[in-house]
Amino acid sequence: MTPAARPEYRRLLIKISGEALAGNRGSGIDDDTVALVARQIKEAKNANCQIAMVVGGGNIWRGAEAASNGMDRATADYAGMLATVINSLVMQDALEKQGIDTRVQTALPIQSVAEPYIRRRAMRHLEKGRVVIFAAGTGNPYLTTDTTAALRAVEISADVVLMAKNGVDGVYEADPKSHPEARKLPNLKYLEALNLRLGVMDSTALSLCLDNQIPIIVFDLQASEAINRILRGERIGTLIS
Repeated sequence: MTPAARPEYRRLLIKISGEALAGNRGSGIDDDTVALVARQIKEAKNANCQIAMVVGGGNIWRGAEAASNGMDRATADYAGMLATVINSLVMQDALEKQGIDTRVQTALPIQSVAEPYIRRRAMRHLEKGRVVIFAAGTGNPYLTTDTTAALRAVEISADVVLMAKNGVDGVYEADPKSHPEARKLPNLKYLEALNLRLGVMDSTALSLCLDNQIPIIVFDLQASEAINRILRGERIGTLIS
């Protein structure tokens, strides 16, 4: 499929969960999945889109689980932020192998491996055609990478948030893995997603997108050329708007 000549969205914030990067392995990093993401982003770049990313860390560390086992919650969340830095560096390497100039910006100062997050610098990178990966969450515990994605999308004036899932092609009325009969919901309003508590993204993130009228598209990361199809205006996954 050739790149979209006139993409549906010009500036994208792509949120990829850590679990999605694990592919079918369940944990760790699946090289084939990382390469798949890089290829899809290259297609979007060929359509002259400006692309920012937020990558979760759940394939390496889950702060909520550690906290439930007795670890201090703030400390557990900081460990999770470091996991997102690892994933972001892996993603940066894969993108650069595709010839895409990429910058990682972190909310926690880790100057040896990444730039600090500075909004104006991130905007300049996007304008110069670089992919920007936002790592280490917001730099604050008790907030998820979903909230990071929504917050950064607002800050950079993104046209859309693309929520890439692993093996789930949208939002369902119940978990399709445990309820095979559950219906897919092709369209949702923000308030419906909040009230139904479908687990699409956390309520803080949804509220940020609602307040700033940024649409969210939930789609299957493994779907063929999914990002390019979205840019062509094809309706895949679930649109929350």
